[in-house]
Formats: sequence, C-alpha cells, structure tokens
Amino acid sequence: MTRIPERPLPPPPESAPGPQWGKTPPGNGERQLLSGPQERGSELLRTFRIGAEFLRGFRRLHWVGPCVTVFGSARFEEDHPYYAMGREVGAEIARMGFTVMTGGGPGLMEAANRGARDANGRSVGCNIELPHEQHPNPYLDTFIEFRYFFVRKVMLAKYSYAFVALPGGYGTLDELFEIATLIQTGKIRNYPCVLMGREYWQPLIDFLRERPLAFHTIDPEDLDRFYVTDSPEEAATLIRDEALAKFGLRYRKPPRKRRFLFE
Repeated sequence: MTRIPERPLPPPPESAPGPQWGKTPPGNGERQLLSGPQERGSELLRTFRIGAEFLRGFRRLHWVGPCVTVFGSARFEEDHPYYAMGREVGAEIARMGFTVMTGGGPGLMEAANRGARDANGRSVGCNIELPHEQHPNPYLDTFIEFRYFFVRKVMLAKYSYAFVALPGGYGTLDELFEIATLIQTGKIRNYPCVLMGREYWQPLIDFLRERPLAFHTIDPEDLDRFYVTDSPEEAATLIRDEALAKFGLRYRKPPRKRRFLFE
C-alpha cells in the first residue's frame, strides 16, 4: 500500500486569533449565553439579569388569574380560516372565565387575544425580543416582553391550567412538545392539551402512533393526552371540565396588591 505523505498545514496569519471555544460569534442575550464559556464576571452578571427577568415576569403576571395558554403561528393573516378559528377559541375560553395567554405576537396569537377581547375577557401576551414577526398585537390587557426564550416559556406554562395549539411551525411545535414532556415526566400535572385543526394536526398524531408509539419510545397515555378537534366550543368545554373537576379550580377574587412591595 502506498503511503500518502502528510503535508503540514500552513501557519495561520499573524492577525488570526488563537483557538477559542464558542458556537456563535459574540453577541447579546441568548446568543451569547449559548455560545460556550464566557468570562466569569459576565456569566455572573448574566445570571443576575436572567433572575431579574424571571422576577419581573412573576410580578407582572401574579394578577392575571387562571389562564389557558394558546400557541399558534405568527404567519397567518386575518383572512385565513385558522385566524377565525383562533378568534373563536379565544372567545370561548374567555366565556369560561379563563384569561387567554399567548405569545403576544401577530397571526394566530393575535386571533386568540382578539377573541378574548370580543368576549370581554382578559387577554395576556408574553412577547419575545426578535428581529422579525414578534410585534405585540393590539388586543392585550397585560403585556410583558422577554429577552430569553426559556424565561418566556416558563411564564406561558406557570399560570395555565390548559394548553391549546393552533396550527404553527417550529415555535408552536417546540412549545407543544415541551408541555407534553413536562406532563410525561411529572413536572406539571396532566393538564389538557388541545390541538385545534384536525386536518393540520392529524398527520402528526398518525406519525406519533406509527413511529414513537410503535417503537415504544412513548406510551399510549402520552399520545392520548392530545385532544384533536375542530370545535372551539368542544375545546372550551373540555378545558372547563378538566380544570374544575380534576384539578379543583375555583373562581375567586384575585390576590390583593401590597403597597410595600410596590405593586
């Protein structure tokens, strides 16, 4: 066998920096957080910043009451049938006495918040700082914006007794499966997960049945916790019955604000 001689690599230019461990170029916020080890001082300051963002969210959302979080794409326009479905869902949830919580952006998030406003219900938006798509919609009674995705996702889960997924893309799927994982692992209780739009979601359910369930990477109850429907009324009735009967939720006055806490 002929051996190929090894050729040494050319030396780097004098101006080239030394080897560094980092997955992304220097930046701000979440990108820099996920780019590998940083200087200890900056890591400590970032930890305080994240903690302050959690505290700000807890203080703002402490008064919103029992919520139902509605996930959905920001990319559907007002004239799309899914927008009308989202608006009906928001209205039905509000009529049941729940606060409608969304990501606060346009598209189907706006539709759900708008439906809550139509029904004279409460509407909350937890927005995320992004270069596109995520401008807050005009149908919000309470609005808060976050720098970090994971902080926002905690807020969307913390205050809700049920979750509704309208059609959406990566973000909606990420949020939906994170909730499913939290329920599966017992981190949160078995709250209802409703998928609105049978035509849109049924192929996903079929995939979960034919692949993860068939290969025993999930259990039958993991799949059964998804309720697929086209009816906003059916979804709202299911949510009401589950929250009131199974989890003992009761209607009551919101907690009082404390002046010494600057509330």
